[in-house]
Amino acid sequence: MPIADEVKQELMQVRRDARQLYSQDQVEAAIGKLAIQLTEDYSERFPLFVTIMNGGMIFAGHLLTRLDFPLEMDYLHASRYLGDTRGGDVEWIVTPGASLSGRDVIILDDILDVGSTLLAIVDACHAQGATSVKTCVLVDKVHDRKARPGLKADYTALEAEDFYLFGMGMDYKGYWRNAPGIFAVEE
Repeated sequence: MPIADEVKQELMQVRRDARQLYSQDQVEAAIGKLAIQLTEDYSERFPLFVTIMNGGMIFAGHLLTRLDFPLEMDYLHASRYLGDTRGGDVEWIVTPGASLSGRDVIILDDILDVGSTLLAIVDACHAQGATSVKTCVLVDKVHDRKARPGLKADYTALEAEDFYLFGMGMDYKGYWRNAPGIFAVEE
């Protein structure tokens, strides 16, 4: 279905008006630091990295190619947004195909905002018998609305202000995941 002209105009206006929080180079440097930390922690453990689609896809692509040790990859798709800019209930779309039983699992996602989706995924991994479950996000959005007070990912590349963000996997109404850097929507 073709995209309406008014939607195209909105998308282009959002991109033009957005404030860049991190350049592509800054994001790459932060991912490099994460790769060093993950290599130190997991190079001898043969972990399973599970990427949350669609947001975590770009982050995973940039991170996993920097990890020079044996690892397995899988994905899942769960969302609270489904193309909207406000989150609802967690909806499971695809679950991992690999067995999580007895595995060290690292969940990769683009952003830790409220954290409801990430907490539900961590609980599901434990319920499937994972030995350990750690979370790794590109961006932690700083605010006081977390699903659990003080909620933090185990591994975080960058922190960002409490704006609607897009780029590097994060989307604006399903678009701009491909934006080179991290951008804040000025409302």
